[in-house]
Amino acid sequence: MKKEYFGCWPTMITPFTADNKVDFKAVKAMVEWYVRRGADGIFAVCQSSEMFFLSGQEKLDIARSVLEAAAGRIKVIASGHTADDPAKQIEELGKMAETGVDAVVLVSNRFAAAYEGEDVFTAKAENVFRQLPNVTFGLYECPYPYRRLLTDEFLVDCARKGRLVFLKDVSCSNAILARRARLVKGTSLSLFNANTSTVLDSFIAGYDGYNGVMANFHVDIYKWLYLHFAEDPVRARKVSDFLTVAAIVEARTYPTCAKYHMNATGIPMTLTTRSKNAADFNENAVHEVESIIRMEKAMRAELGLPL
Repeated sequence: MKKEYFGCWPTMITPFTADNKVDFKAVKAMVEWYVRRGADGIFAVCQSSEMFFLSGQEKLDIARSVLEAAAGRIKVIASGHTADDPAKQIEELGKMAETGVDAVVLVSNRFAAAYEGEDVFTAKAENVFRQLPNVTFGLYECPYPYRRLLTDEFLVDCARKGRLVFLKDVSCSNAILARRARLVKGTSLSLFNANTSTVLDSFIAGYDGYNGVMANFHVDIYKWLYLHFAEDPVRARKVSDFLTVAAIVEARTYPTCAKYHMNATGIPMTLTTRSKNAADFNENAVHEVESIIRMEKAMRAELGLPL
């Protein structure tokens, strides 16, 4: 079955001006950067976008800006699903759907607290499906404020009923990745891996794409891996090893490190963030990002990608 959602998608960061407003000029420049480097879609208004620190209006404005800049060239999905109250969730999800995004992404930990059981989760998810029957949904196992993985039963039910078109998997487990690929085979549900260290193995298992933070650094190299892993397995493993090493930079005050990288690769923006203290992005972090940039260039040269 040919699926609509596939390939390599960045989890889009939100650029802010020096006075802490959304920098929409930089938003549009980033969309062009993603498109030029081969992104197949964009996940906007997600955790990387600092969605828990955005106002309701900012979430909608960002989604509309990304859609306008993408201009139908690639798919755009968005979340903004941060409310705890079920009625408020319906409101925010409905408004996001009205922006025209290709899919609205649910967040698994919004349906139940960490101490609550699967019955609570399922009831709240079913409430959303029932009240918004005409909305196309994806789902993200967002690790903040806690990680809630889907059960096999819920995943299979959604896949068979066509309730989800997209899953962003954060299991980081090859066993879970392989099992999920088998469970949803033949359905329209696309599985995307968010974890770099398992991304090659997930492609081999049958996953439909990569959707993670490091696509903000080198989505083109992930795209090479996605396109060539089967035909060039030896080089694919080498590329996977590079990507895994490079992904360590995420620990350097992300998303600040990604904003520094954007500046270094031609997309001007401040290092202002709302979720982290930019002052924590110290000299060692700068050195590490600069090292990643040099490594990227060498890998692009080896793979014949534009520098």
